[in-house]
Amino acid sequence: MRTAPSFFNTADLDGFDARTAALQDPRPHPTEPQLVQLGRSLMTEVLDVVLAGALEDHASTICETLIGGLHAGVQRLERDADREREALANLLHDFDGSEVADVDLQEAKTRADALDVAAAALEFVRDAAAETYGSATGEVWSPWRGSVRGGATSAAQIDAQSALRSREARRRSQTDPGDAVVAFRASPRSDAPEDARRIFDALNWARAEWPDMSLALTDAKGGERLAKRWAQQKGVRLVLAKPDFARFGRAAPFRANDQMLALSPVCVLVLPESLGRAAAAGAPPFGPAMNLADEARRRGVRCVRIAPRSQADRLDPWLG
Repeated sequence: MRTAPSFFNTADLDGFDARTAALQDPRPHPTEPQLVQLGRSLMTEVLDVVLAGALEDHASTICETLIGGLHAGVQRLERDADREREALANLLHDFDGSEVADVDLQEAKTRADALDVAAAALEFVRDAAAETYGSATGEVWSPWRGSVRGGATSAAQIDAQSALRSREARRRSQTDPGDAVVAFRASPRSDAPEDARRIFDALNWARAEWPDMSLALTDAKGGERLAKRWAQQKGVRLVLAKPDFARFGRAAPFRANDQMLALSPVCVLVLPESLGRAAAAGAPPFGPAMNLADEARRRGVRCVRIAPRSQADRLDPWLG
C-alpha cells in the first residue's frame, strides 16, 4: 500500500526552495544563491583566462558560446518537461481509479516537476553568467533564436517572429509583446557619451508614456546595444528583430524594419547619426534608421528623432 506523502510547510521558503522541497527528493538541492554563484564563478574564470592574452579579441564569441550552451540546456530540459506533461495528460485521460494508475500518475507528475526545477536551476546559472559577462564587458547576451523569460535580474527577451505569431493569434503568452511596442533604430556609430544620455532620455520618456512598453530593436552595435542595456536594467521586455543576412543579404536590415512595423508600434524612436564625434566628422545618416522613420511616417505611426540637448528641450517629432 502506497504511503501518503508527508506535508511540507513551505511558507518560510523562497519560490525555488519551495519547489525543490515539494519534490521530496532525499538528495540535497542547491539553493538559488548557490546556483547564482556558480554562474558568476564560471564566467569570472572564463574572463580571467580569455582577457589575459591573445584570446581577448575573441572574448565575446567564447563567452556568448558558453552562455548559449547553458541556454540550450534550459531549452532541452523544458522540452523534456513538456513531453512528461503530455504523458501526464494521457494518463489523466485514461485514469481508471486503480492504485497502479494512481502510482503512474504521481510518478509522471514528479518527473515533470523535477525537470521544471532543473530548468529553473540552469536558468539561474545562465542569467548569472550573462550578468557577469555584461558587467565585465558592457555587452548584453541574447539568444540567436528563441525567447528568454525575464527574471529578478534580467529582462524578458522575445524573438520577433514568435511575437508576431502571438500577436496574430491574439493570445497572451510569454512571447506576446503586449499592446505598447516602441521600435528603436540607431546608427552603429552612435556610441558616444552624448548618444547614451539622449538615448536614455528618450527611452525613459517612452516608458513614462507607456509604462507597459516593450522595446523592439535589431540588436545592432552602437546605439541599439545601449538601448538594449537600458531595457535589461529597467526590466523592459525586448523584442529582437535580428537581420537575417543569410536569407535576405543586403536587404536584411530593411526586412527587420518590416518585422518591427508589423508589431504595430505605438511609437518609433530613431537616432540616424551620432550626436558626438561622428557628427563632427560629417558621417552620413544611417540608412536603415532613416528607412524605419520614413515607413513609420507613411503608415501614420508616431515617430521621434532623437536630437542633441542644445537643439531641443524636449523630444521633437520627426519632420522628414
